Amino acid sequence: MTDWSRLHHAYGTAEDIPSLLHRAGSSPQDSSWDELWSRLCHQGTVYSASYAALPALTEMARRWAAPDRQAPLCLAGSIMASTDQPYGDEDPQVTYASEVSELAQLTEEALRHPGLADDPANYVYLLSTLLSFQGVEVWSEQLDGLNDEEYEVPCPACGSENFVAFGEHGFFSTTNSMYMKSTAARRVPLRPQAPSSLEGLAQRLHTRALADGHPGIAHKLTYVFGEAQCADCDEVFSVEEAIVTRWGS
Repeated sequence: MTDWSRLHHAYGTAEDIPSLLHRAGSSPQDSSWDELWSRLCHQGTVYSASYAALPALTEMARRWAAPDRQAPLCLAGSIMASTDQPYGDEDPQVTYASEVSELAQLTEEALRHPGLADDPANYVYLLSTLLSFQGVEVWSEQLDGLNDEEYEVPCPACGSENFVAFGEHGFFSTTNSMYMKSTAARRVPLRPQAPSSLEGLAQRLHTRALADGHPGIAHKLTYVFGEAQCADCDEVFSVEEAIVTRWGS
């Protein structure tokens, strides 16, 4: 039995977590989910109570149908993905190995559900959640840039901040942060990777997105794992490497 009084979350001791978990377990739309996020994964920071909540989140995800379990899966995934753990060095991949394995399987089931066919944004959230359970660093937190259709990264040569855009505004790099409202600044076309040349994680994500019926996401991935040219100094650089350099540990 967990002694929640000995654990902490963002606002203090965690005695209130069991009641919040109980209320949240009644519905994926219950307002308690916002409170749980705020306490257990506050701005990406996790606490001793965060990991202790993983068994309850696993139980909820197991109990709910695949299209309804996104709330517990995504909260658990964000807890697992966090590298901001100032109050200890617990490794949840070891301590909660059984729960993490089951959470990964439950996420796989949710990703394959046909209800996500017309919901690419939630598909991306669940895909990044799966990566967190698989222990994939950086991308478990940064894959949602696919939904934003943009990554802001520094040029490795001159340090200028480049906005790598791949979506409704076009496929280019620019140093103009207001590019969506102005076409005055320089825009340099991106250099996507050919699908046949993708390797490792990039290939796995691309193949999966196609198999799951999300060709638009697969197309975006060719740009995220392709090359950009700095809009200031013209240095050509790997978008993937720039993302990992900025957000890697």
